[in-house]
Formats: sequence, C-alpha cells, structure tokens
Amino acid sequence: MTKKFHVFAVSTAIIFTSYSNNANAFAKYRPIQDTTKAPVEKLAPNNNYSPAFAGQTRIAGIKTKTALDIKILAEGLKRPWGITILPDGRLLITEKIGAMKIITTAGKVSEPITGLPEVNSGGQGGLLGLTLDPAFSKNRIVYWVFSEKTSTGNLTAVAKGTLSADEKKMENVSVIYRADPAHPSMGHYGGRILVDKTGNLLVTTGERSSLETRPQAQYLTSANGKVLRITKDGKPAPGNPVWSAGAKPEIYSYGHRNVQNLAFHPVTGDIWTAEFGPLGGDELNLVKPGKDYGWPTITYGMEYSGAKVGEGLYQKEGMEQPVYYWNPSISPSGMSFYTGNMIPEWKNNLFIGALSGKHILRLVLKDNKVVGEERLLADQNQRFRSTMTGKDGALYAITDEGRLYRIAKK
Repeated sequence: MTKKFHVFAVSTAIIFTSYSNNANAFAKYRPIQDTTKAPVEKLAPNNNYSPAFAGQTRIAGIKTKTALDIKILAEGLKRPWGITILPDGRLLITEKIGAMKIITTAGKVSEPITGLPEVNSGGQGGLLGLTLDPAFSKNRIVYWVFSEKTSTGNLTAVAKGTLSADEKKMENVSVIYRADPAHPSMGHYGGRILVDKTGNLLVTTGERSSLETRPQAQYLTSANGKVLRITKDGKPAPGNPVWSAGAKPEIYSYGHRNVQNLAFHPVTGDIWTAEFGPLGGDELNLVKPGKDYGWPTITYGMEYSGAKVGEGLYQKEGMEQPVYYWNPSISPSGMSFYTGNMIPEWKNNLFIGALSGKHILRLVLKDNKVVGEERLLADQNQRFRSTMTGKDGALYAITDEGRLYRIAKK
C-alpha cells in the first residue's frame, strides 16, 4: 500500500545533543524548523584542515518553500541501487543482488528481468548503475555496471543488452568493458554510467578499497579510481585526453577514491561527480578531461584510525580541489539534477542520496560553486541510494532499506 506524507520541506538545520570527532559516532539529534542561514552540518569536522576557498564547505543552509507531498510508492525492494526513467515514465531499477525490475508510478513492481550476467553481490558489489540508450524507444538497449568475479579477483564491468518486447528478459547481452586489474577486495567499485552528448559512455570506478590498490587511483595503467569514457562497444572513445605511452586511453580523469554518482548539468552539460572520502572529506567535483583529482595524495579526510592519509596533504599544485566537501562524511551516492517543472525553485538544483547521512541533499549551484545546502527527508531514517527526476516532474528516490519515494508538489 502506498504510504503518503504531507509535509513542508525544511532546511533541517540540525541541533545535535553531543559532538564527536569521530564521524562514525553520529550524535543523537532532533530536526527543527530553522529560518536562519546557518549551515546544515552541526557536527565537528574530523580534523582542522582549512578549506582552499570560502564556501568550499559548510555553506549557508536553505529551505524549500514549496509544500511537498511525499509518498512511499514501494517497499520491500532488495537494496535498490540504480534508477533510470523509461520513455513512458515508469522506472527501471537495479537491485544489488543482481535483479533488474520495472516499477510503475503507482508503485507496481514487476518480476525480475531475466538474462542478466551473474554478479558478485558480496561487500559493496552487485548490480549497480544503469542508463538507457538515447534511441531506446527504437532499439531498447540498456547499459549497466556490475561487479564481476574473475579468476584473479573482482572488478567493475560494463554490460549492454536489449530489453525484450514483453519486458521479461534481456536479450543479446554482452560484457563490453572490464576495469582491470581485478582484486580480491569487494569494495569501491564506483558503478555509475551515463551516455554523454557525443553518444559515448561515461563510467565511474573506485580504487577497490585496499591499501594495496589505493595508489592505482594515480596510475594511468589502471582503470581503477577513474572516470572512464568508452564507446557503446567498450572501446576508448575518440576525443579522450592524450596520455603518455602505456596509459589506458579510455581514462577521462583520475585520482578518484570511489565515485558512486554521475550527472550532467542540464544547462551547461558539465560533468559532476561526488565521491566518498575516508573519515570525512567526501567531495563534489566538476570533472574535466585529463585532470587529477588527488586521491590518495590529497584529501580533506583521515584514515578510519584517525591517522593522516599519507603525508596529510589536502592541497597540492597540479591536483584539482573539490568544488565542495563534507566533513564529517555524509556518504554521497547516486545524484541527479532536478529537470522538472513541478517545483520551479528546484530547477537545476543537484539532489544527492546520502547513505550514512540518511537524507537527500539539495545543493544550489551558481557559477560552479555551491551557494546553498538543504537536507530533505532526514526524518525517514533511510540510507538514500539514488535520485532521479521523473517524466511527471516529481523527484524519485530509492533507499538501501528497499523503499521507492515520490517527492512532488503538494
């Protein structure tokens, strides 16, 4: 049964009853209505690093003025991870366990689509991000990312297939790309995928969550810790940065820790990502071709032990600074720009699912800077995994706990 809430969105500036320098120990708190411009984050940061410029962190809070109608359309999904919108407005989602399903805007959930390759769903792996071919209405092609087990370990893989006319199976499935080298780790796969304006695929990967593999984020001989740009057949896309001999030509940018989100600005077409820091230091990045985003050489985070990462650097010449960062962590997962007309004040705002933060983050951008931040649905106590604007202008969101939300104008 659909559950329905009638609420006014608030900036949910948070009063915390206790502080901790350990981001894993989130203090008890109670949300209150706040009409001030105070930052929404009230917890102490994990370190005393200073931002590189004003507004790089803890920007002023904002508040949605539109009255919102929040519905739970579906429950009991098995850790939904990716979400995209079909031409008729229904939602195509992935579940981490390896299933792909279609959900109507009334909340009716289909049976799993068959024909998908086996995934390794252990740890952070599974069936991850997905996107439709721009000509899906004619060719019915879907692209998706998953974690694949190989003889030498696990890796991030990209597949494509054709959704059958009856929508019950995926046909002509092929794995078009594998981000090597593989490793036994079951973490930091990245996993988002989009088609860019040239018709090529952008894919995000992680550095595989191991001290052994961490340096690979800086290696141009490794596909891990990167934003990749490949053709629809999995080859390096034309127009990629020109690297030195021996480098992987599919690399678009590097120095990333674990990028679980990817979005194009609807006006400028700029590529935006957010990535997990270690203990603190989650980042929002404007991705440019050929740029080094610093991990693990620079970070605003710390080791989970509280020690410095490497030399404890958070700025270095030749490495990109994040447009914005969160300290302590919110664990930013899937994100999207709001492109609907239902809630005009949200137009072109960025909405990020926060896992450990347990809210949907709304960011207002101006001139490629964050100028306002709001936390939505913090009272739902859900790990928000991804967001997407629907054909109807509502914002849809999925959670690790198995819910699909519809957020619309009241």
